[in-house]
Amino acid sequence: MPSHHYALTTIWTGNTGKGTAGYRDYERSYEVHIENKPALAGSSDPKFRGDPSRYNPEDLLLASLSGCHMLWYLHLCSDAKIVCTSYKDSAEGEMEISANGAGKFTRVTLRPEIVITSDAGLKQAEELHERAHALCFIANSVNFPVEVSPSIRVN
Repeated sequence: MPSHHYALTTIWTGNTGKGTAGYRDYERSYEVHIENKPALAGSSDPKFRGDPSRYNPEDLLLASLSGCHMLWYLHLCSDAKIVCTSYKDSAEGEMEISANGAGKFTRVTLRPEIVITSDAGLKQAEELHERAHALCFIANSVNFPVEVSPSIRVN
């Protein structure tokens, strides 16, 4: 079975001069560097003293699930000769925080809005979401439910 390797470097950029001397003495800012790609500016969620202008790990998990599903779906449409001209996903995730401060996602819902060019492929276009979900590398890697609630229209 083939495998793929991914590598990146995460660098904390939030040392304000005191390091982590106190909980309020440092910023939660970091950068993610991946070869041949622009740096990604990250932070914790603003609820956890993060910078709201930067991506947080929770945003990126949700974006990974949404993007992976979309890419599989578009691939499957192409294979099935279903012409998709528009795809927009309004994804949402729920995370719970336990008494000890640990958190975990409990579910994610993807709500793709798709436009295809022909009524003839409408039923199959709907069914392809199930296959895309089954193939999604990221959805297969998480331990919480990922629901897909698509809407498809013909234009």
